[in-house]
Amino acid sequence: MHIVVVGLSHRTAPVEVREKLSIPEESVEKSFVDLKAVDQVIEVSILSTCNRLEIYTLVKHPELGVASIKDFLKTYSGLSESDLFPHLFIYNQEEAVAHVMRVAAGLDSLVLGEGQILSQVKKMVRLGQDNQAMGPILNRLLTQAVSTGKRVRTETNLGTGAVSISSAAVELAQLKLGQSLGQDKLLSLESEKIAVVGAGRMSRLLIQHLQSKGCSELLLLNRTLKRAEDLASDFSNLEIDCCLLDQLDSCLSNCSLVFTSTASNEPIITAARLNQLSRKKELRLIDIGVPRNISADAGTVKGVDSHDVDDLQEVVSRNQETRQKLALEAEALIKEEGRLFLEWWESLEAVPTINSLRSDLESIRKEELQKALSRMGPDFSARERKVVEALSKGIINKILHTPVTKLRAPQAREDRLRSLKLIENLFELEVSHKSK
Repeated sequence: MHIVVVGLSHRTAPVEVREKLSIPEESVEKSFVDLKAVDQVIEVSILSTCNRLEIYTLVKHPELGVASIKDFLKTYSGLSESDLFPHLFIYNQEEAVAHVMRVAAGLDSLVLGEGQILSQVKKMVRLGQDNQAMGPILNRLLTQAVSTGKRVRTETNLGTGAVSISSAAVELAQLKLGQSLGQDKLLSLESEKIAVVGAGRMSRLLIQHLQSKGCSELLLLNRTLKRAEDLASDFSNLEIDCCLLDQLDSCLSNCSLVFTSTASNEPIITAARLNQLSRKKELRLIDIGVPRNISADAGTVKGVDSHDVDDLQEVVSRNQETRQKLALEAEALIKEEGRLFLEWWESLEAVPTINSLRSDLESIRKEELQKALSRMGPDFSARERKVVEALSKGIINKILHTPVTKLRAPQAREDRLRSLKLIENLFELEVSHKSK
């Protein structure tokens, strides 16, 4: 058995490729069904965010398993091998373990140390469990990755003031406003007429950061009015006008800055739509949705400056050097957590021998106990029988404690295999070891 990760992220693929691999929640169940039907796949879970899609698997054979996952991704995305495969990364065993620990800690995020990825990894664990796709190996690995992410944020300063995708989007708007006025600095958004399209978690974070950067009023558009109003009610110090998406044209005509973050699988703002409008001012669009909410051709329209999630790198790079130093502290913790998991993983090799030895000794215990009890006669009370049985179980457990502890302790694989072989020969155990 082999732990394998196949996927892509903002580091390996542009947004136009990533959006083809985005798996919305309504499609997750079918994706699990398709992956579990693959003969090579023993356990599986899926991590899908705006910046990455990663398939975590326990497979029978690394090469055949990877080929099967790549075929699934090709079929799902509709992309050709030449358009998809160059963007994929593949991690096996130790590299896979280290990768998921880094992801959960925020070290592989566009915004180094971001906190939202940890909740997304937690969601991956829940989805794998809910779809009955994870077994003991992935469950242990991904649960430990979550605890590692928490530990990194608790024991280092990496999570202190860590910005999110949403805050980076607001900083990008400030930066572009400054550049339009010939200044290379972040300006207040106080004078901008701002709209946010979508009322989900990312929009909540957007509004929080917009408020902190000088925004005092904004327009909030959503498919359902109630959800927009519920979100607006959490910002009592901000004047928020809520309306439905059918007011989008009016919004694009009158606003100067529009953020989009919806669950739509198709662009809701296109060049054709923008060209039909009678706009009163320059318009800046910032899209943090994947799949994109704003089509690639929107930026070709006169008077429109359009940006997607990949453009956030311009802002992120301004703060990256300081955060890279903090990341070094986290790497040491990740290395330790990875070692602990791999030691546990290697110790599983002893389980079949331990179980076989325990089973043989238990059979002997029961047989000898029965002989002894039969010789005691009817005068032997039920309470006395229980005491003798507990005594026999205690003796077996004491005998097994030291060899079991030593077999499962961290050690070179060759030493463990030698010990296992010795015990199997001495006790004439028949044990079938599955290769890992």
